[in-house]
Amino acid sequence: MANNQKIINKSDTISRSTLLHEAIPITGSILSGTYESADADENVKAYSHGMFKSIYDYPYLSSSANHILDIACGYSNLSVLSGASNTQNAKKINIYNQMAQVLAGYDHTGSVFRFDQRGETVDSGVKMDDVYFINFSRLLVKDEIKKGTFELELGVQQGFDHNVGASGGATFNKRIKVSDASGSDAFKVNSPAGEYGILYATASTHHAANLIQKNEYMEVGLLYYQAGIAVISGSVFGGHAHGILQGSASCELAADISGSGFKAITGSTIDTMADGLRNRIYNIQFNNTTELNSTIYFCRVNHNEFNYSTNPTYTSGSQIVVKENKNDTSTAYITAVGLYNANDELLAVAKTSEPLVKTPEDELTIRVRLDY
Repeated sequence: MANNQKIINKSDTISRSTLLHEAIPITGSILSGTYESADADENVKAYSHGMFKSIYDYPYLSSSANHILDIACGYSNLSVLSGASNTQNAKKINIYNQMAQVLAGYDHTGSVFRFDQRGETVDSGVKMDDVYFINFSRLLVKDEIKKGTFELELGVQQGFDHNVGASGGATFNKRIKVSDASGSDAFKVNSPAGEYGILYATASTHHAANLIQKNEYMEVGLLYYQAGIAVISGSVFGGHAHGILQGSASCELAADISGSGFKAITGSTIDTMADGLRNRIYNIQFNNTTELNSTIYFCRVNHNEFNYSTNPTYTSGSQIVVKENKNDTSTAYITAVGLYNANDELLAVAKTSEPLVKTPEDELTIRVRLDY
């Protein structure tokens, strides 16, 4: 134990910020249930309120289960699909308004902005009044989704069939890819929830179907990077003129969902519509971001400092045990560095990989990095 302390000057500290990224692949079989079995949906949790469904990587009752994402859907009260006789009509409107309040914010009159296809905050834009919400777990997103890395691949074959190898009707025989294609350099910052980018749909490179012209990108949603929420227009499952798919045929979201494409929401519950989206997800992948802030302290030990220890074992009979005779150099060993605040309270301890020999003939600079 050293017998004194030393004040670190401001000039001996520097701060750094480092962005760490992890690749997050979410296989479609976890979401869509294509690994058919009697317990295929044990990782999908429904709630009594019926306003969203949660997806886990293992059966959700397992102690090993990790929450992956939540799926919900809703529409604006100005949507053509909104109607008092619809199933869960009030809940669908409430979900839309709640998410719009958090993600889009309010205008100068106090009215909630509707989701805009181009992310604009003007009344004249093309509004997304019928949408899915995919809320990713903070466990996956960390501080934010890395811009320009998000991809969501959806099966858009008209008929619903999870037998992937079946001829002429497999759900994923025809697919589109939804991505924030220009997210790294064209994101917007006028959201209360932080930065967001436009999601574009194009024909997937994994098939030759001419659903959307390849290299043609159509706005189908918004991705809120810090919030970790994707807002997907219901038009991804609709044919022209009410959807993005060529032709007039919309997708059958599941064998037990009546209606065509997202329009099935009028007579279906939110849970059923969430299952419909799950059934169509082929794959999701993105990179997350963790911002690691660091302060580096250069602890400088001059030749005449820290050459003695107050450890009781350092002396014996008033003699320094590391000396064999009085002319030997006094030697100490530095094994740790403690960082104290102005009130002399210990805040952090850094251990050296091995004891550092310190004599009056040596000067040391110990570099201590504190991450937070």
